[in-house]
Amino acid sequence: MDQLAALLDGPRARGAFLLRVVLDPPWSMRVQDEAPLTLLAMVRGEAWIVRDGVRRVRPGEVAVVRGPEPYVVADRPDTPPHIVIHPGEECTTLDGESLYQEMHLGVRTWGNHLDGATSMIVGTYLMSGEVGKRLLGALPPLLVRPGGPLIELLGEEMDRNEPGQEAVLDRMLDLLLIATLRGWFATEEAPARFRAQGDPVVGKAMRVMQNNPAHPWTVAALAAEVGVSRASLARRFTELVGEPPMAFLTGWRLDLAADLLREPEATVTSVARKVGYGSPFALSAAFKRAHGVSPQEHRTRALHAAAREAVR
Repeated sequence: MDQLAALLDGPRARGAFLLRVVLDPPWSMRVQDEAPLTLLAMVRGEAWIVRDGVRRVRPGEVAVVRGPEPYVVADRPDTPPHIVIHPGEECTTLDGESLYQEMHLGVRTWGNHLDGATSMIVGTYLMSGEVGKRLLGALPPLLVRPGGPLIELLGEEMDRNEPGQEAVLDRMLDLLLIATLRGWFATEEAPARFRAQGDPVVGKAMRVMQNNPAHPWTVAALAAEVGVSRASLARRFTELVGEPPMAFLTGWRLDLAADLLREPEATVTSVARKVGYGSPFALSAAFKRAHGVSPQEHRTRALHAAAREAVR
């Protein structure tokens, strides 16, 4: 599994908040729901998102907004907010008066007019465990990308109310997010280490390490694997990725360790073996330098957080 596949393997919506929003201007919402990640798929009309700058979202486009900081979505950048979206899907006026009944328009539909000029699908990942920290750390606060036919398919599925519908919608939201981000990671805006995967030499070296992190890799062994000199690989790798091959390998091993330690049956010893450390003590020392806590402390915190989220 390459690093992009591992990154995009993270999203796992569970009972995600999915809503069709239909509005007639003027309208403006301050979103302060503290969600880790939100998708806005524009079906009709357009919207402006004010978050570390201003971006327009046109029909057929998807905006990906990284939380938990607040942002504004409006018909125009200068329309002042008159709706506030709080944690727990609560919607109020600026004075705190509930707008739930006033703006409820039917199953999974919300807004001020059923035939409003603006129609968008909003999907929100409600819990931090649903989207990996590595993915969130790789994303900008806001990005806008083409959505393609998935927007229409998701809209059609939202109109249905059949057995298993919630699970279907969760998976479709994951698919829309993954398709949107995969396109973005291929652009010049994405972090260099993801763009480097397209290089015939560096990309191959990265995949070799990612697919077999337990192997005792050296720069010389990697160079022989990809068919170039040691000096050439080291220079090209550092130039494209931004760090030497062995530094990249260490980061990859520790990222994998952090994920594996979340598994209920994992032990520090078994994880150390899987990611290429000769002993749990060696993994613990490297892990604490990178993450500030021991592997066992990280594991305990992750399992406690998962348990808290499961009972919400």
